[in-house]
Amino acid sequence: MTDLNKIYTISGKPGLHKNVAVSKTGLIVESLIDGKRFNVFAHEKMSALGEISIFKVGGDILLIEVLKKIKEKYESKPVANADFSGPQLRVFMEEILPDYDPERVYTSDIKKILSWYNLLAEKDMLEFKEDEPEEEHASEQNTEPNTDESAE
Repeated sequence: MTDLNKIYTISGKPGLHKNVAVSKTGLIVESLIDGKRFNVFAHEKMSALGEISIFKVGGDILLIEVLKKIKEKYESKPVANADFSGPQLRVFMEEILPDYDPERVYTSDIKKILSWYNLLAEKDMLEFKEDEPEEEHASEQNTEPNTDESAE
């Protein structure tokens, strides 16, 4: 199972990278493209795929949900002819997410999503780990009766 909170996109570096370890100065990541490991320092701009969302009309949707829709449509296989032109990328996105916001989602964003999906598909990493809903987790932790004396 792939935890998208441990898969990163790093500014200035091609492809995606998975978190391997924590070092004193940052993270040690491994490139999904060539398998090389390197240190990512705290000042470098990086984003976990699990935290990225895509603009929709009237809201947004997590990237994991968009990747699931692509996976369903393409049966977990890489998208052939991924070198779409701008209008073709827009048509692709409309098929996957009809209510995406075309004014705030740029062609370059769609191209990144498509390249990330293809890389994850090639590495057989399209089985995503689901996060526990926070409400359920919080209610499980707060099951002890209130014994605070100041409540009297």
